[in-house]
Parts: sequence; C-alpha cells; structure tokens
Amino acid sequence: MAAASAALALTACGAGVRDDASTGDREARYKRVIEEPHPRPADVIELAGAPTSVVRAGEGSLLLTYYAGNVEDDEGPAASAWRIIGPDGATVAQHAEHTDAEATPAAYKGVTGGFVRVPPGEGAEGAYALDVRGKRQKVVITGTPLRTRPGDVLLGELEPTLIYRTATRTVAPPAGAPQDAVRFAVDERGTVWSLGQSLTEDPDHVLWQRDGRTLGSTAVPKPYAGGVLVARGGTAALSLTRGESVSGLLVTTDSGGHWRTVLGGGVAWRGLKRGPGSLVLEVLADGRLLVGEEGGRYWLADDHTNTAFHQLKTPTPLTSLTVHGKTLYGIADATTATYSLVKGEGLWISRDGGREWRRHE
Repeated sequence: MAAASAALALTACGAGVRDDASTGDREARYKRVIEEPHPRPADVIELAGAPTSVVRAGEGSLLLTYYAGNVEDDEGPAASAWRIIGPDGATVAQHAEHTDAEATPAAYKGVTGGFVRVPPGEGAEGAYALDVRGKRQKVVITGTPLRTRPGDVLLGELEPTLIYRTATRTVAPPAGAPQDAVRFAVDERGTVWSLGQSLTEDPDHVLWQRDGRTLGSTAVPKPYAGGVLVARGGTAALSLTRGESVSGLLVTTDSGGHWRTVLGGGVAWRGLKRGPGSLVLEVLADGRLLVGEEGGRYWLADDHTNTAFHQLKTPTPLTSLTVHGKTLYGIADATTATYSLVKGEGLWISRDGGREWRRHE
C-alpha cells in the first residue's frame, strides 16, 4: 500500500500543469464562467484548479471551497463554489454562485455532523450550518454568553469572539472572556485559552478557563510577545515574536501544568522570512505541533513532547497546510491570480505525518 501511495504521488506530481487546447481557450472559458449569473459548480472548480480551504466534519466528510476571480484586476466579477466529499471519496453535494471580487469569500469550520459558516462581518449575522449532505440549516444567534462545553468550536476569534455549539446550533460569545484578550483557542474539552496584552510594561500572559472558571495563567517570557495560539489534546502552544520575527514557541503538554520555551528544536526560526502574519501553527489530535509559514517550509514535532521537530517533505511546493485530527491537508496553488495552473496544483493529503502523500482528484 505504501508503494502504491508513493507511485500515485509521484505520478500526480510528475503530471505537471494541466492544459487545454490552448491558453486562450482556457482564458475565454474562465472569463465566461465568472461572468455567468448562475455558474455550474463543476466549471468553477475545474477553472479554480485548487481549493482555497479544506475543513473536515466529525465523521470524516470534507468541505472544499473554491474561488475564481478577475485575474486582471482586484475588482469585477467572480465565482465561488463548495463541494462536500464523503468519507468514501465520492462527491455528495456541491454549490456555486456568482459574486464579485470585493465580496468576502465564504469560510467554514468543521463540526460534528457537518459544517458551519464563519460570519463574514463583525457580528454573528451570516452564520449558517450545512449538514454532511449539503442541506442548509438555520442557526440560533444570541448575545447571551455561554459557558463553554466539550465539543464547542471557536467560530470567530475577535470582533466579536464567538463559539458554536453543535448540539443546539447556537452561535454565542463565550462567558468570561477577558477584556484584554487578543487571541483565543478552544480545545475539545471546552477549555478556553486566551492571550492577553497589557497596556502597561507587564508581559503578555496566557489564561485558560473552563465552565466560566479560571484554571490558571502564565506570563509570556520577556523579551517576547505572544502571537498565534492553539490548543488540543492537553497541548497548548503560543508563538513567540520579537519585532517582525517569530523566534520560537511557549508550550505546555499537560494542560497548563508546566510550560517551556522552545527556541530551537530543529526549526529554522531565522529562516522564516514572511513575518508573524504568515505563520502556520497547528496541533494534531495526538498533541504534536506543526509549525511553518504560508508558501514556505513546514516542520512537524517528532512526538507529543514537542521538543524536537523535523522538516516535512512535500510532493510539490504548498501555499497552505492545515491539520484535521492527525491528517495533513496541503494546497498547491498559484500565489497570484492566473488563468493557468501551476505544477502539482490541487489538494494533497497525508495520513502518516508527511511520509506519503496522495493527490485528491
């Protein structure tokens, strides 16, 4: 099976750029589809080439989003689409719509039983749910804070901070959220982790709460400031920044009992050139951390202690990499809008920590 997977990855990677009879034909079809009032999902997906994001529902279904915009300008017509793939790899449902380049593309979070749309604005309006068959369902939006429970999902980090409760399809702010918090994470136990920034010379601090009660806090070591915050499976990690650079991580692997600073571990921190805004920090279901930067290199922890990391080998350069459970989902795409496709463009999947990859067709 491993040999077959490797052969598939090499075949797909070696296939290079898919091409039409001529570049002009593809450009003409692309323009026609984004101007179409009611585009076909298959057309949008084929022309987009690669998904913009991938999220996974609790039972394993995937929702892939696609976007095709005006190549020559940041204004004008555009088209977006989503496709739901069942655990068996078959397409279950898909949808496309006409939009414009200035509209915010729809984003989703995977939850038990389906997916929930992230509100596009500063409030909770615009949130809705999709079940795994693609059927749209209403959600309850309330301003009354909810004490987080196991299974709650962080839906919006700031302005405002929102959680989603699958059991009642409710979107609400979390109870007891600190006023000075600038980052949030919610783990599978319902623990809310937050990064607070002081208006004084005091250091940044990480606070964790459950059921409205504060469980603990720790200071971010000077001279660093806090960046991206993630939490899952007893592991919580905060990226440490200094100026416009990422210098390392502040990590706990026992739910906040003990913290340590990781400034090495095999990660080429000085080689991260894109700045804190492009940092990718994810935690796998087994507590291992993935760290890297968009469009660059990525490192995965050797084990759940997160003391040593190894660089991932990918079948083609990836513009983004995300984690769901213990599976890695990498997207290869052009970094600027184009009518043609780059080598290896599409979604790549690894279920063994990046040793073998397969291309989703």
